[in-house]
Amino acid sequence: MSDRNPHAAFAALALAAACSAAAAPAQAPVLDLAGRDLATSACQDFYTHVNAGWLARTVLPEDRGRIGSFDELRIANSRLLETALAELLADPARATSPGLKLLASAYRAAMDEAGIERAGLAAVAPWLARIAALKSTAELPALLADLARHRIAAPLTAWVSPDTEDTRRHELYLGNEGLGLPDRDDYFKTDTTTQRVTAAYRVHAANLLRAAGAAHDEAAIDALLAFERQLADATLTRVQRRDPQATNNRSDLKALAERAPGFDWSAYLGAVLQGTSANTPPDQRRFVLSQPAFATAMARLVQQAPLADWQRYLRVRLLDDLAPQLPKALAGSHFAYHETAVRGIRRAPPRSEQVVWELGGRTGGEPLGLAIGELYVSRAFSATAQAKASAMVDDVKEAMRQRIRGLDWMAPATRTKALAKLDAMALQIGGPSEWPRYPGLELKADDYAGNQLRLSAWDQARRIADLDRPVDRNRWTTAPHIVNAFAGSPNRIVFPAGILQPPLFDERADDAVNYGAIGSVIGHEITHHFDDRGRQFDADGNLKDWWTPEDAAAYRARADRVATLYGSYQPLPGQFLNGRQTLGENISDVAGIRIAYDGLQLLLARQRAQGKPVAPIDGLSPEQRFFVANAAIWRTRYRDEALISQIRTGQHSPGPFRVRGPLSNLPAFGQAFGCKPGEPMMASEPIAVW
Repeated sequence: MSDRNPHAAFAALALAAACSAAAAPAQAPVLDLAGRDLATSACQDFYTHVNAGWLARTVLPEDRGRIGSFDELRIANSRLLETALAELLADPARATSPGLKLLASAYRAAMDEAGIERAGLAAVAPWLARIAALKSTAELPALLADLARHRIAAPLTAWVSPDTEDTRRHELYLGNEGLGLPDRDDYFKTDTTTQRVTAAYRVHAANLLRAAGAAHDEAAIDALLAFERQLADATLTRVQRRDPQATNNRSDLKALAERAPGFDWSAYLGAVLQGTSANTPPDQRRFVLSQPAFATAMARLVQQAPLADWQRYLRVRLLDDLAPQLPKALAGSHFAYHETAVRGIRRAPPRSEQVVWELGGRTGGEPLGLAIGELYVSRAFSATAQAKASAMVDDVKEAMRQRIRGLDWMAPATRTKALAKLDAMALQIGGPSEWPRYPGLELKADDYAGNQLRLSAWDQARRIADLDRPVDRNRWTTAPHIVNAFAGSPNRIVFPAGILQPPLFDERADDAVNYGAIGSVIGHEITHHFDDRGRQFDADGNLKDWWTPEDAAAYRARADRVATLYGSYQPLPGQFLNGRQTLGENISDVAGIRIAYDGLQLLLARQRAQGKPVAPIDGLSPEQRFFVANAAIWRTRYRDEALISQIRTGQHSPGPFRVRGPLSNLPAFGQAFGCKPGEPMMASEPIAVW
């Protein structure tokens, strides 16, 4: 079960820093200068200059696909939580809230490996029996809806989120997931990576079908892949899905039935909404269909594909989704495919760490994510850190405001609306002011897989119930322990407590280090609301064109230059970045570092005006420390498989290019290090989107 809301349009980063108003040197190394390679000029390759020493001495653990600043903090946060959870189990009196009580039950069940083995497939047996009992494809709408209500994409998804056209209200969205290979393109490629990953998926799918007591020979797997290939063929590419207009297709049951005949959409929607307090009858409700062509193709498969093909596919999707919560034979098969084959990880991380990921979600969207965050924030986040980070946001926003005012290519009408959007941008930092109480949710201390189904059903029902409620713009939707930051709907930026920690956020650090690290995260997230996708939403977060045609064309020309630049980068031989797939993140990197730097200059100017100029530290000026801190947070060692997976399916560029691309296009960097025209870190025609 994915913990990502398919519609939330959250653009996530992975960056870091330290935060302090003090200009004095830190008490301990908050900036790793020992990792530098002074033999490599800063003007030749700044990523190598800052990080080569660290890369040379760092061993990539067997249980990681990569290791870097963010990964090290994620591990540290997991260790803190593992200790706190163990104490919670040892002393039930520590569970002082409904969320902590539920978390204790869920964690106890998840750590009981012997109990999981004894339970076997009991939690999924009713589902497998229901799939086996299907008599015709006419029964599929009710079954697919029930799977969607448990957040199992097979292959339809249904969710509720703020309406992209009116974020004051909620809307129902119908979408699709449920492909076994990592990307829809993998069903049509023939390169060696695709062949290797497909072979691993065939083994995994056979293991799942064997566990279900179904045919699992080569012919069965061939038929499964042929079925999935038809779904993949109707699925938008990752680049196409980045266009919010392409996925904003308003519909109702009558129009959908005409567009995608052969599937009882009325029965499906009625079952999805079953048991909710939604006031609008299903046949009168309007909704958003994210991929109409997929709906048409799926309905055709309902009519044309043999029932056995659907049963095979549903067994695989059900068991693959729940495999991490099932006995070792299935959990191990899931790991061998998703982690070893796809990402190159040699062995599993500690079970307690895996459980924290599974209960909270790797992006913090699982229902118990906020309960984990409640435990985390009580131990690891201070009001001082929150205040200092908030002050940095003010500086970086002011820097963005000044940049917008100074754009010579933007007309006054567009500029006014851009400034209004920036001023309206909301900030969430640390964690919520009140923790959820989880009304109606019951979990068992001895049923890990069953708990996962209960959690998903409870959370889906809660979200569906939002349909007739106004949007609460202050609601927290991500777990505070996550090492990440988000730009989300409606027009807000989010910095969980988990990212505001050493080595990414350190209250002891000088301001230059903080602004170079967490400051660039702040700049990145602010810019997301003005990247090629985010710029299409207005100050209220509504999908609305507020640009003059001339300004939109000028923006696209600048964005095209970013796409071309990053499309020229080749992290591995023959493996080029997709400049369109990563465009939003790259624009946010290129522009975000600029406004973070400008934000630091605003702070330094205030300090000089107060008679408190900042002296060099360790022989580096504030400007140099800013750039060293920024480059250090992107240091990463990858397994080739993990790097290839990121190139093929990720939205972010690999670490080295999050340094080389933005800094080579920032004249202030060249000035700080005395670079000369023509040197690699000095673009001849710097790209400036904002």
